[in-house]
Amino acid sequence: MNNFLFVAAENDGLANCKAGGMGDVVRDVPRMISERGDKVHVVVPSYGRLHHGELLRTNLNFSLRGLGYMAELYEVKPKKEYPNIVHYVLHHPEIEAGDIAHIYHNDPEEPFYTDAIKYFIFCAAVAEAIKKGAFGDLDVVHLHDWHSSLLLFLRQYHPEYKNLKDIRFVYSIHNLAIQGIRPFDDNYSSVKNWFPNVPIDYKALMDYRYKDCINLMAVGIRFADAVHTVSPSYKEDILLPSSPPEFIGGEGLERDLQKADKEGRLFGILNGCNYKNINKESKGFIYRNTVKALFRWLQEESKKYKADFLAHTGEKIMEFVDNRPKFIASSVARLTEQKFYFFMRSPEAFVEILKKLEKVDGIFMLLGTGAPEYEELFRKLSYEHKNFIFTNGQSENLIDSIYLESDLYFMPSLFEPCGISQMLAMRNGNPCLVHNTGGLKDTVKHMKTGFSFDGENYEEKIKNMLEVLDQALDVYQNDKPMWKKIQTSAKRMRFTWKKSVDEYYKVLYRLES
Repeated sequence: MNNFLFVAAENDGLANCKAGGMGDVVRDVPRMISERGDKVHVVVPSYGRLHHGELLRTNLNFSLRGLGYMAELYEVKPKKEYPNIVHYVLHHPEIEAGDIAHIYHNDPEEPFYTDAIKYFIFCAAVAEAIKKGAFGDLDVVHLHDWHSSLLLFLRQYHPEYKNLKDIRFVYSIHNLAIQGIRPFDDNYSSVKNWFPNVPIDYKALMDYRYKDCINLMAVGIRFADAVHTVSPSYKEDILLPSSPPEFIGGEGLERDLQKADKEGRLFGILNGCNYKNINKESKGFIYRNTVKALFRWLQEESKKYKADFLAHTGEKIMEFVDNRPKFIASSVARLTEQKFYFFMRSPEAFVEILKKLEKVDGIFMLLGTGAPEYEELFRKLSYEHKNFIFTNGQSENLIDSIYLESDLYFMPSLFEPCGISQMLAMRNGNPCLVHNTGGLKDTVKHMKTGFSFDGENYEEKIKNMLEVLDQALDVYQNDKPMWKKIQTSAKRMRFTWKKSVDEYYKVLYRLES
């Protein structure tokens, strides 16, 4: 039996421990490993909240800032029990919940200031737990994004943790754009402050742009035994330099990625999608679920500043309860540059989309929260356009209804490491209209399982997006057999975790299948 440790900032195997797609991966991959008869330990920070009422496994003593630190490792109950999977959270008073999904901090003045401190403590405690044998004899440690990459720094340079070199370390990139850049010294949230006794190889650790800083995403890429991107096309994209907004590639780390590729350490493997035990909403509840969510939020103190807008959305939805639109285009995502840059830069293009939908008695439903300027843009557009329903919150039931009842799912991501939304939409026989990039390129085929647009430059991309929408609406209205065929083909597609994890065993874990 092989023994694995997964180290991450999120784990959707636990309740209230997810902000994005990484949480899904950290939930699903251990389940597949368990099905193969191997053992997995999954550890995330407790964020001051996930350890309550759980089982204390051990106290961990280690040194940080030249002081003695103690953290507590708890075994916790997952949402669903699986054989050979053990979930843990690591508690220390300085690892606090942030303002993004009660996980990450948003430090606009000094990016990563608070999060770096959290994950320095977390990684040091995990290194101590591995050394102490808290997870048994490990064959593979699988790290996810920059929050866990400091373990590779400790493995490489910390005299106390040389034994970590006996274990294979794999590093998954979920979002290359978020790199965890912090100063080497002269700052409370700097490497030298937290690890004063560890020799620092500035050249091996530095960010290319900010030479007085460590780049923790780069540390993962430079020091892991295998580096993994969550789709094959995204791997190809990030080997090239970015030239935004036309193309988002290696985000300044293409040299490191090219080196990893030459050394045979870089692999692109598509994420899977869950096709079992799906939470199913009944058909026909999309408007009712919207209203239920709106009423719930109206009672929340934290949503008071949005009360007028939530009421406005509710009023709008009530009209559609009796007069149901004939066509629903939809999108569910965090409101960020990655997901909606096209609409932020060209709001007139989004208005054009709404006009095209109006002609077929269609509406656009968008659900999400995120960057304030994006929320503001979509609230403004909702006040101005009758057929745009912007649900500015998060609701699992409503999300399920949107995937189930939409006719066309919109995903115009500027870049997309893999994307799970398009897979979930396709699982419900809901064709997607996507930007032909990264994982979207690997999952949606134009006029076969959905619709996709591209272009040589920004203007061309916007023009093509609108033309492809025309094409999709034309098929929907005038060629029902073709539309049915695209729907059926989308529904038949299977991006299984079994296939992905078979590949993990072969190339990432280097274990016999």
